[in-house]
Parts: sequence; C-alpha cells; structure tokens
Amino acid sequence: MKSKYLLALVSCVVCCNLLIAQDTTATEKKIRTKKLHDVIISAEKDNHFGITRLKQVEGTAIYAGKKSEVIVMTDVNGNTATNNSRQIYSKVSGLNIWESDGAGIQLGIGGRGLNPNRVSNFNTRQNGYDISADALGYPESYYTPPSEALERIEIVRGAASLQYGTQFGGFVNFKFKQAPFDKKIEITARQTLGSFGFYNAFTSLGGTIGKISYYTFYQYKTGDGWRPNSHFDVHTAFAGLNYQVTSKLKINLEYTLMKYLAKQAGGLTDKQFEEDPRQSNRARNWFAVNWNLAAVNVDYEFNETSRINWRSFGLYAQRDALGNLGKINRADPPNSKRDYLQDKFRNYGTELRYLKNYSFIKHMSTFLIGGRLYSGLTLRKQGLGNENSGPDFYYLNPDNLEHSNYRFPSQNISLFSENVFRVTPKIAITPGIRWEYINTNSDGYYHLENRDLAGNILYEENVQDDKSSYRNLVLLGLGVSDKLTKNTELYLNFSQNYRSINFNDMRVVNPNSKVDLNLKDEKGYSTDIGFRGNIKELINFDISLFYLKYKDRIGSIQKKDIYEVYRYRTNISDSRNIGLESFVELDVFKLIAGKDRKLGISIFSNYSYIDARYINSTEPSVKSGNLVEYAPAHILKTGITTSYKGFKITYQYAYTSEQYTEATNTKFTSDAVDGLIPSYNISDLSLSYTYRWFSLFTGINNLTNNMYFTRRADGYPGPGIIPSDGRSFYVTLQVKI
Repeated sequence: MKSKYLLALVSCVVCCNLLIAQDTTATEKKIRTKKLHDVIISAEKDNHFGITRLKQVEGTAIYAGKKSEVIVMTDVNGNTATNNSRQIYSKVSGLNIWESDGAGIQLGIGGRGLNPNRVSNFNTRQNGYDISADALGYPESYYTPPSEALERIEIVRGAASLQYGTQFGGFVNFKFKQAPFDKKIEITARQTLGSFGFYNAFTSLGGTIGKISYYTFYQYKTGDGWRPNSHFDVHTAFAGLNYQVTSKLKINLEYTLMKYLAKQAGGLTDKQFEEDPRQSNRARNWFAVNWNLAAVNVDYEFNETSRINWRSFGLYAQRDALGNLGKINRADPPNSKRDYLQDKFRNYGTELRYLKNYSFIKHMSTFLIGGRLYSGLTLRKQGLGNENSGPDFYYLNPDNLEHSNYRFPSQNISLFSENVFRVTPKIAITPGIRWEYINTNSDGYYHLENRDLAGNILYEENVQDDKSSYRNLVLLGLGVSDKLTKNTELYLNFSQNYRSINFNDMRVVNPNSKVDLNLKDEKGYSTDIGFRGNIKELINFDISLFYLKYKDRIGSIQKKDIYEVYRYRTNISDSRNIGLESFVELDVFKLIAGKDRKLGISIFSNYSYIDARYINSTEPSVKSGNLVEYAPAHILKTGITTSYKGFKITYQYAYTSEQYTEATNTKFTSDAVDGLIPSYNISDLSLSYTYRWFSLFTGINNLTNNMYFTRRADGYPGPGIIPSDGRSFYVTLQVKI
C-alpha cells in the first residue's frame, strides 16, 4: 500500500509541473528571446584547471547543490597506459586507492571511509549506463574503461543516491572521447613500453560524415608484472555510432568488449613482506574476465525548455577465478586440486528521464522526473578444479559441485524526481525523492560436510538454500546552493542512502571467512556543506565538511573456533564518518606574470581528514569508538606542474596514513588476512612533449622505490598482503592525424 500512495504522490507532482508548463507558454516565449541556455547553465564555466565541477543542469541530470568533481583527462600528465589511479585521481579529495595490479586492470577507489573494493560503493557508469557486475547484488566493476580513451571522469558524492542509485559513495561516470565534428576521419595511435615487460598499444578512429559520427578504439596491453607469477594479457575494444536523425532527435549505439587473462601471484604474510615483497608463493592462480556491454541512447528535444532521454543497456559477462584460496601461511602442494569460482552475469536495464524548465516567481526553475527498470541474473558456481598449473577453467565434477551452485536473480523498479527552485538569481533549492522496489533472490545449494581431526569425512550433504527478499523504500534529499559571487558558491546537501546485501554475503565458501546468514541491509544518510569556485582563474578550490551515518553497517571481525581463526562478516553496529575534504590549485606564474606568459607553473594540494568510528556496538569484540576499516585518517596528495610551449613536467607526492582492515582493529594475524596497513607515501615524476601531430610521454612511477601495500585480501588475488609495485619506468609515443 505504501508504494501505491507514493506512486500517487509522484503522479501528482508530475501533473502539477505539467500544468505549470501549460500556464507558462507565454512566459516561455519571453524566455526564448532571453537566450534560455544562459539561464540553464548557471554553475561554474569550464576553465583552464585540470579539475572542474558539473553544472547545475547538464543534459537531463540535475547536480545543483551537490558536491561534484570532473577530471579533465587532457590535463592528466601521467601514465594513462596503465590507468595509474594515483595520478588520474590526484586532484579528487578523500579517495582511498587500492593498488591490486600495476597494469590498472581493475580500479579500486573508495571515498569518505568506504571500502575501495572494485569501486563497489559507487554507482559506476560509462557514458551514463551501468558497467558493474550487478548494480544491486554485486556492484563490483571488473571492467575499467581505458584512460587513453576518456575525455573526462565525473564524480558525484553521496547526494547522487536520488538519481543514480542508492549507494553511499555516490556516482562515477566515465565519458569517452567524442568524434571530431570537423573531420571525416581522425586517427590516434599510441605505443607504450615500460618496466617488467609492459607493452601497450592503443589505436582510435573517429570522425563525422553528414549526420553520422563515429568513435572506436582497440587497446592491447601485456606484461610480466613486478612480482613473479603476475603475467597478464588484456584486450579492450569499443565502437560508438551517433545518428543525428533531425535537429531534435539523436540516437547513439555503443558496444564494449573487454577480455583479459591474468596470473595472480597471491598474497604474503607480514614476515614474508618484510623479507622480500617481490616474492610469490602461488604459481597456479589465474583470473579471467570476458565483459560484453551494449547500450542504446536516445535524446529528443521537444523545444527549448523540455527534453527527454532514454537509455537501455545490457551486460553479458563472465569471470573465472582458479587457484588455491587457502591461507597464505600454508604451502600450495603442486598436485593438489584447485578451487574454481565462476560467475556469469546476464543483466539488462532501461532508464527514462524527462527534464522541463519553467518560470517560477520570475526565475527559471528546472523539473526532472525519471524511472528505471532493471533485471539482473548472476549464475555462480564453486567447486574443485584440476591440479594442473595452467589456466584450465573446468570443474572436475560439474554435475555435483563440491562447494555451491546458485542462481541470484534480482529486479529493481525505481522512480525519482528532483526540482531546482531558483528563488533568487543566486539561490537555488533542490528537493528530491526516490522510490525503490528491490527484489533479490537466491536459488541453489551449498555443500556441507563435517570432518574429524584426521580429515576424514563424518557427514556430508548438499543443502538447498532458497531465499527471497522484497523491499520498498523511499529516499529523500535536499540541496541548497548560493552563488556568493560570479565564480564562487556555497553548497549544502542532505541525502538518504541504502545498500542491499550482496551475493558474496549470501553464500561463498572461503576458508578464510564466514558470513552471518541473517545479514540485514544497510541504511543511512550523508550530508555535506562546502565552499567552492575559482578566483580570477588563478585559484581553483573546493573545501567541504561531511557527515556520513551508517545503520547496521556490515563489516568483518576476527573470530575463533576449535581449529582456527577466521574473518566473520556480519552487521556489526552503527557507524558515523565525519571529515574534511579540501582541494586548492594555484596558477603561480599567471599570478606573477599575468595572462601574457609562455611559462606555466601550477601547484595543487588535496587533503582530507576522516574520523570514522563504530557507535552503539552490541558486538562484544567491537568497542564503541573503534575505527572503521579502510578509513585512513589522513590522505594528502600534492604536486607541481611546469609547462613551456609543448613541454610539461609534473611531480606528485601522495601520503596515506595507517588504516585497519576489520572492525576489532586487529594489528596482526598469522595469515595476514587482517591487520594494520601501515602509512605509506609515493612520489611520481611525469614528462610530456607535444609538437603538432606528435607527442612523447615518459616518467618514473614510485620515484623513491618505496615498499608498501594498500590492501589485505581474504580471497583473490590473495589471500594476504598484496604488495604494490616498486619503481617503474614508461615511455609513450603518440601520433594523431
């Protein structure tokens, strides 16, 4: 019944706004004579800085009053061939970065004290549509768009929950480069060589012929890795076609393919890391991904004040993990059978958005309403694989798996609406609402067995495990922005968030961890207040405070049974994250020499402070006041870039303070699955030169060759400490014609 009332409420809102639109036809004619676009685009204009912000309204999306960052990829002077997250996200405050591989195959970022694991706390999209494994039950991204193909990366914090899904972290959108409008064909070819056998080839093709424009690329990269047993081969391809049917109607078709095979060196214990972080004790672990994404996007402009966007997407993908999941402080017998985990993803969704600009108390306001239908299906199997050492992905007993065999279907229906009320030329108030219907199911079996101390099986059976969970929920939000000056703004936002338990929480057999079968979904809210803008195009800044509240936070704690210590995943308690995020960039030479100068010098500093703690804990081993895992108190990134004509040189320094990996704040465990991640710092040096159609990029990553790590894994690619790469070099040649 609750959902029916909500649907009625949303319908009333739509009708009221349509009536407003009907009554303001005459007003719209006046608006047209006053250049409507000057009113709509009322946030900061694009500037020469490498990071900007989203406008209050872009396309059919509203960002007024929300904390946002846009990374302009042409400004990134770094190793884009390896998707180097440290360099690409250097100007985004508060991001904790996992470095799982030196090739940038998988991205791991988390903000405001949230787990960075495969960007799972963000709603992750490419050109506006989903790219994660399953947006509801398994929101992890095994596919990361190549940085060499990107125009920009858009990031919106927790306030994105109303328009893009309920995640606490917010929204990340990778936008590919667009086809040039003044050329029938444009070719960009890049060749990169680097340390440890790294090779990358990237070629793109784009252009415009009449009403049709196209952009396509292919990337291949391979390497041996910094550690033994770390070889990888990655293929990524993309094709996009735009057809401008009429001046009002545009249709876009896209297809993405990513395939890779990676050998995984496994984790290390603390002692092994101290002795030699480059060693590997796993020679039979493999990981493979086959990702297929397709999307269609339709934009239609009714008139100068209203437009509609419809996008549909589908994912047909698979990931395979094969190897020894056992504790890293135990040997891997060469003739023992390996664990084999296979996931297949069959997802599709469609999203419709309608945006209307109308006059409200003599000022232009903007109304947005949209809906989303989503269906996901994950097929998950876990059993024994062969005892070989190669990537032989098959089960020994496919009809009777030794661990589990599940279907995880999910459905989602959502309606959302936001409205920007511009009550004065400077002040905008943006209320929003989102209704969600979520249905997640599990259907399958897991294998249960009891053994004696000698390892003999006393009892075993396949246990049928069928569950269904239906939820209706409403999220509310409110944003306020105040343009204090032409280029500075005060913003405030409050938004509710929600995160459902994922399929890993339902059933995965892992000797290093166990899951509470009575897990509950997480609820909470996030709020921030900040001051941002630029001053005379000399200083670009964004300084904000945030508060993030979690109820029934899911986390991991150390537990013991008769035989061993293991990680137990459960609803630990409530938590709250309080913090400061700041970013300042200064164009030094322009300050001194003014606009007429050939030399450019810019300095940036990006610092965040987070105090993330558990509160109201009922778990005996977790004291109220314990620090939340993967929430370092201090994250600092700073750097300087000097440019002269076509030359550019960038030095960057990054520091992350210590952090825990589970809620009891354990500093050490013998299997290294949990424990302290010590503080670490890294320096990078990058150089580039561009002359007409030719460019050269080179640099040194981890300049001082520091030995450090950013994560401890309980499964693949560990378990244990995953060391980050030492010093490495690269050189890239680019030709663009």
